[in-house]
Amino acid sequence: MGKILTAVIMILTAAGVMLTAGCNTAGCPDNHSSIPSAGFYSMSTLRAISVDSLTIGGVDAPGDSLLADSATVSKLVLPFRSIDKTTSFFIHYNHKALNDPRLNDTITFDYDSYPYFASAECGAMYQYRITRVEYTRHLVDSVGIVDSLICNIDLEQIHIYMRTSDDDGNNRRSIQP
Repeated sequence: MGKILTAVIMILTAAGVMLTAGCNTAGCPDNHSSIPSAGFYSMSTLRAISVDSLTIGGVDAPGDSLLADSATVSKLVLPFRSIDKTTSFFIHYNHKALNDPRLNDTITFDYDSYPYFASAECGAMYQYRITRVEYTRHLVDSVGIVDSLICNIDLEQIHIYMRTSDDDGNNRRSIQP
């Protein structure tokens, strides 16, 4: 009876070890893709904000490119096109006084993309290096790049600073990270 009990315990222990080892994801971070993360900030306070009634989408993107549709947005992901060297996004303001396509802001990212083999668990993905950002300045004051390398690290790489009061600055601005 003792030998049977010992054999059952050993089998259960071995099964538990195999199940635990099979579910191990330590070799792959939670973020399995390289998609830039962006957050909205007030230019006057430099604090994170939520902006309501925004429609955001890709410019000249195939299919449905809407990332937000009349939504309140504080953060969002901006997927880059891996086969292109540039991707643009529009921001449309749906507030009654601002609901005019002439007030849309556009943010354009220039970048280099290259395939990257992360690990056997994660597989391959594209990484991006932002080389230039250009944007209109209707309600967007500026765009800051926290880290120009876009990889699968969970980091907000892009800060979009919104004007919260009138500004008589240029209507278009370009920066290089």
